[in-house]
Amino acid sequence: MLSKRSLVGVRLNFHTLAVLFFMLIGTQAFAADPAVDSSDEAVAAGKAVFNANCKQCHKLDQKYTGPALRGATDRQPAEIVKTFIKNSGAVIASGNAYYAGLYKDFNNLAMPAHEFLTDDDLNNLLAYIEFGDKVDPAAAAATAGVEGGAVAVGGGIPNEYLTVILGVLVVVLLLILVVLGLIISVLTKYLTKQDLDEDDKEFVNQKTNLGKVFKSDMFVVIVTALVIALVAKTALDGLYSVGIQQGYAPTQPIAYSHALHAGTLEIECQYCHTGVEIGRSANIPSANICMNCHTHVQNVQGKEGVSPEIQKIYDAVDNNQPIEWVRVHNLPDLAYFNHSQHVVVGEVECQTCHGPIQEMEVVGQHSALTMGWCIDCHRQTEITTEGNAYYDKLVQVHSDSKDALKVKDIGGLECAKCHY
Repeated sequence: MLSKRSLVGVRLNFHTLAVLFFMLIGTQAFAADPAVDSSDEAVAAGKAVFNANCKQCHKLDQKYTGPALRGATDRQPAEIVKTFIKNSGAVIASGNAYYAGLYKDFNNLAMPAHEFLTDDDLNNLLAYIEFGDKVDPAAAAATAGVEGGAVAVGGGIPNEYLTVILGVLVVVLLLILVVLGLIISVLTKYLTKQDLDEDDKEFVNQKTNLGKVFKSDMFVVIVTALVIALVAKTALDGLYSVGIQQGYAPTQPIAYSHALHAGTLEIECQYCHTGVEIGRSANIPSANICMNCHTHVQNVQGKEGVSPEIQKIYDAVDNNQPIEWVRVHNLPDLAYFNHSQHVVVGEVECQTCHGPIQEMEVVGQHSALTMGWCIDCHRQTEITTEGNAYYDKLVQVHSDSKDALKVKDIGGLECAKCHY
C-alpha cells in the first residue's frame, strides 16, 4: 500500500512518471556510495517511494521507459543524486558535466523538481535502488507478466442449480430409454424362439411406428415437461440477471489498454485512480494525468508520429474538453461502497473485485457485484488484527470461538453497513 506521503506525491499535478530519474544513471557496473543505508527497513521504505513515483517508467537493472536506476550513487555522490532528484534544473545549471550530458542524451527533457520528498524519503529511495530486489535478469524475463490478481470470491447464482437438475433429468431419461431398449431387444429375441400362434408372432415382429410414438400420451407429457422446465429456467435467468452487468465491456472513446499500462508497464492503479485510497470513489482519471506521461510518449516504440489514440488526448486538452469515459462498474444508489475502507483498511487487492485487470485490453465487469456476492466475501474474509490495537477487545471477546475473526463478526452483515 502507498504511504500518505507517497499518495500526496501521486496526486500532485506534475510530470512525475514521464521523466523521474530520467537522467540519473547508465547501465555499467557499480559500487554503491557507502553513505547509502543497506538495512532491510530502509530498503522496504524506499520500495514504497519507488512504487509510488518511479516504477511506471523505470526498472532497477534494465532500461525501460527511462534508464536503469541501480548504480546512481556510484556514478555520482549520494548527496548530489538527492539534490538532482529534488531540483534537476539547478544541478544541470550548476555545470555538473555528468547530468548535463544526460540532459542532452535524452532530448533536453527536463526532470521536474520533487521538493515534496523529504530527506528520509530520498535516503530510503536510494537504499532500495542500490540494494533492493536484486534478481537474475534471465529469471526475471522468464517470469515477467505471470503475476496475477486474486480471483473474487463469489456466491453461486440459484438458477445454476436448476441447470444441474435439468442436466441430471436428461441423463436419467436417456439411461431409462437405453435400458428399456435393451429389455425390449432381449424379450423380442426370447419370444421369437417360442412356439407362438400367428397373432402373437405378428405382434412380436411388428416394426416400431414412430408416428404412434410421437402421438403417444407419454411422449407428449415428457416434451411438455421439458418445455416448461426450459421456460422456467429462462424466466429465472432473466429475473436473477436484473441489474447485473457481469461481462459488460463497453467501447471507450479512447482505446486504452490496461494490459499495456497496468500489465507491461506496471503502472500502479492508484496513479490514475487517485481517490481509491482516500475516498469512496476510485475516480476516473482526467486528461492531465494522461499527459503526465504522454507529453513525452507519443506513440508505441518503433513507430513514428503521434498515435491516433494519443492524439485524442491532445485534442481533449487543446479544446479544454473532458474525455467522456464510459463507466463500467455501477452499483445501485441504495448501496454504499467505500474504496478507501477496503483498499487501505482491508488491504483488498484491486484484482479481488475487478479480476485480472492487468491482462485486459478492454475492461469489463469481472464480478457479479451482487448483494450475495458481497455478503459471501464478508462471511469468508478474515481480519488481520496483529499490530492493530483497535481490534484487541474484539479479539478478546471472540477468543472463545474456534473460527478466525471475520468481517461478518464486526458488523459486516448488518443492513446499515451498506444501506445507510
